[in-house]
Amino acid sequence: MKKPYNLHYIWGLLFVFSIENTNDLAREEIITSKNVNDDEELSQLFDLLIRPDFLYHSSEEQILLIDTLAYFLGCDDSFDRVFLNLDTYFDQKVEDQRRFMRVLLASLTKYRAEAS
Repeated sequence: MKKPYNLHYIWGLLFVFSIENTNDLAREEIITSKNVNDDEELSQLFDLLIRPDFLYHSSEEQILLIDTLAYFLGCDDSFDRVFLNLDTYFDQKVEDQRRFMRVLLASLTKYRAEAS
């Protein structure tokens, strides 16, 4: 049976960057201080803001998030559906959405390995 991969799961994970998220000045400052088009700074941002939420998820949910990202990257998805519905605190426009997601996948895979 094929797994029902859904980009909404990824959007939910990235909601921490959304301006619709509860106001948190410290979080907003962290987000705006990073260049989301630089892999190293993006990884640092994920380490600070995505890692804690990701590790809060169950093992099965973590695997589903990783598998979902890998699936859509493998399908050459543009991730427009994620970014068009996500107004963020980023100071820059994400220039390469697939690169952003590859960095996210590498980070999630690293967090999963650390948790195991």
